Amino acid sequence: MANQRPTLYTGMTNNLVKRVYQHKNELADGFTKKYHIHKLVYFEVFQTAMEAIIREKQIKDLDRIEKIKLIESENPGFEDLYPEIIDSGQARMTNRLEID
Repeated sequence: MANQRPTLYTGMTNNLVKRVYQHKNELADGFTKKYHIHKLVYFEVFQTAMEAIIREKQIKDLDRIEKIKLIESENPGFEDLYPEIIDSGQARMTNRLEID
C-alpha cells in the first residue's frame, strides 16, 4: 500500500479486498490511517499463510529503494490496483488463504 509521497506499507491478509477497503476508508487504526495510505500498488498471492508471512518478512527487510523497484517492476505508474482485484476475480483467489 502507498500514499502519494509515497509512504509505503507492507502487510499480510487472508482477505485482500476487505483489508484494502478498510485501509482506504481509514477503518483500521494505525500506520495506514495516520499517513493516509489508500492505494494498493503491489500484491502477491500465496497458497499458505506461512508462505505469505515469509514473503512479508522478506519485503519488510528490503530498503526503500528496493521496495520501490519491486513495485515498479509490476506497476511502474504506482496505479491503484484495487479496482483490478475487484473486477478480475482476484477477490476469490485471496479468500482461499486461511489463517489458523
